[in-house]
Amino acid sequence: MDTQLIGIILMLLLGGGLLAGLYIAGRDQEEGDPLMRRLQEYGDRELPASLDELEMSLSRKERIVVPAFNALAGVLGGFAPENQIQMIQMKLDRAGKTEADPSMFFAQRIFLTVVLGIGGFVLFFFLTDWPVIRAVIGTVVFTLLGYFLPMLQLTSQIKKRQDGIVKALPDALDLMTICVEAGLSFDMAMGKVYEKWDSDLAQAFGRVLQEIQLGKLRREALRDMSERLDVPDLTTFAAAIIQADQLGVSIGKILRVQADQMRVKRRQRAQEKAQQAPVKMMIPMVFLIFPSIWIVLMGPSVIFLVEQGIVGGI
Repeated sequence: MDTQLIGIILMLLLGGGLLAGLYIAGRDQEEGDPLMRRLQEYGDRELPASLDELEMSLSRKERIVVPAFNALAGVLGGFAPENQIQMIQMKLDRAGKTEADPSMFFAQRIFLTVVLGIGGFVLFFFLTDWPVIRAVIGTVVFTLLGYFLPMLQLTSQIKKRQDGIVKALPDALDLMTICVEAGLSFDMAMGKVYEKWDSDLAQAFGRVLQEIQLGKLRREALRDMSERLDVPDLTTFAAAIIQADQLGVSIGKILRVQADQMRVKRRQRAQEKAQQAPVKMMIPMVFLIFPSIWIVLMGPSVIFLVEQGIVGGI
């Protein structure tokens, strides 16, 4: 009886497997290879008959505005001084815009200067009744604003990026210390920071690793990173690692000392900002909060004195 039951179960399993195989084979035959199906989808798409049709499928901005501006930027960028281009490139690198073209940025500044200058001229000389001196001053202010506004925005982005690097550096050093003490090399520890984090500091470490893989010496890559980011704490860290590499000092000890120092500096910065808070709060308190309090407290009394004629007599 047991043998017959086992035979029935085996027959059911074989039959189920045969049906499943036939179903999968039939489905594959209907659907076909996924790669071939994907290629057929691309093949079934309608292709443009000519380059003109392909160009007309783009928007007016992509067909007219962007090429015209790129051509104008190329012409204006050719007149830029070399030191100006180098300075803009350095600031773009510090802001994390490594793919940006410094000549294009310079052309944007010139273009915005001309546009705001013409706009200010039309506004103050034709649309307002201002005197000539005031209109000239307003036009000059608009022109200077157009020239310095992109650079001010870029400087703000640099400051924000540097602050983020300073805040992330102590935690990154802690992670690197743990990795090095666990047996990893310094480069692999930097790779862990680049792998686990998504921040500007991690991207900087990743660029250092790429430069090392391309053949640059570690000390040169670290020195270039410190010059590129211009963060004092990161410069100190890079100098300590370079010195330890040259003298043969343990990297783990250097990382632990640097991590302790960075945490102390972060605590000191927090205390400094806490000490500056009362001074910064004084301006809004004096010019905004105190007048409102005086109006609420003294307003009814002043109204009463005016109605009684006492204030007028005084």
